[in-house]
Amino acid sequence: MELIKERFAKLLLGEDMSGTGKGVCTALAISNAITNLYASTFGQLWRLESLQYEKKQLWQREMDCLLCVGDHIVELIPSSQTFPDGSKLEIMTRRPRSDVFINLLALRKLDNMLLVRILDSFINTEFWYVDQGIVAPDADGSGSMRKPLQRHQEKWCLPVPHVPTGGLQEDTRKQLIHKRECANQILKAAMAINSVALEEMEVPESYFESFPKNGKDCLGDVIYHYITSEQFSAECLLDCLNISSELVALEIANRLETSIYIWRKRVHSRPNLLDPNRSTTKAMWDMFKDLIIDSCKRDLLADRAESLLHCLKHRFPGLTQTSLDITKIQHNKDVGKSILESYSRVMESLAFNIVSRIDDLLYVDDLTRQPKNFPSHADATSHKRDLIQCMASMGTPHKSTVATPKLSSGPIMAPASVTSNCNKPP
Repeated sequence: MELIKERFAKLLLGEDMSGTGKGVCTALAISNAITNLYASTFGQLWRLESLQYEKKQLWQREMDCLLCVGDHIVELIPSSQTFPDGSKLEIMTRRPRSDVFINLLALRKLDNMLLVRILDSFINTEFWYVDQGIVAPDADGSGSMRKPLQRHQEKWCLPVPHVPTGGLQEDTRKQLIHKRECANQILKAAMAINSVALEEMEVPESYFESFPKNGKDCLGDVIYHYITSEQFSAECLLDCLNISSELVALEIANRLETSIYIWRKRVHSRPNLLDPNRSTTKAMWDMFKDLIIDSCKRDLLADRAESLLHCLKHRFPGLTQTSLDITKIQHNKDVGKSILESYSRVMESLAFNIVSRIDDLLYVDDLTRQPKNFPSHADATSHKRDLIQCMASMGTPHKSTVATPKLSSGPIMAPASVTSNCNKPP
């Protein structure tokens, strides 16, 4: 009870325990509370095991307190009231806000599926975990499985899954694959809810103030030339960029989002078409035609940047939030959207970690079943690259996906119905 009182007071004070009114808004306070609760309860989830009873009760109890705010978020709808004499009066009645009510109910179900149907099922499992650096005696006849240690050399301190000699039983492996598919579907659902919540949040004006003048200055010469090439392929462009880490991918995602908003904002803006220096009908028509051409070109560039950003996030599913997402969350005042965004974000993180841990376990099981013939991660990647190049040289459909994008000498052309005569980068 005392803990609940402390949490409630922290929300009312906006995380400013001095009470001087310098705290954050209610929406951001609830978002931070959900994020911190998830971090303290689940962490990074490096093991496939059931959650401790105390932590599970803590999560459910505090989430009920935080989410009860969403149960009281309502919207007014027109209705009518009939009196005994037969007369009617138009009134406004309250009902739960539709977006909060539907999505919050869905997120509660996803939460229950992850905790009860997936995590709680990992009891008395055939596999176990050993901290790296600790050599366990092979009392049960199992191998030390040193090959998996090479898979995450940058994460040397993390526990490594071990399986019995001969691998997991077929029923156990089928159950793991089924649980992975379920967690992956939950991941997609949480990502969809989170994407809609972030999309509906308003972009603060402070985000636009730091914009460069055009998309070329934002993306840089290399990416801009690839996007404006005649033969554009998002997947091929990502291969050519050779992104080495998630930090580089996050930087590219930030640049892409900024360029998208630059092009979209200028496309939907309403410039003044009345020029006092152009009075003839032909001059006005030329000005209008240039405006249409420029708008079509910017809209096409924005679509290509969005497709590239989508492929980038698909290739790096564990990518952290971009600067635009962080800015939206920090300046958001809508409590309902804040609850949906933070709740879906932590569910997305939990589902992604479960999928990753199951993949690690299946990888170890494959190595145990075929320790000699199973290729290493580097060998498999090299073999796949050589196979694609071989198929491309034979004239198969894979050729267009691995070929280097053709750079155009000038800016990208608009649709065939119009042509551009402006060489200024958008």
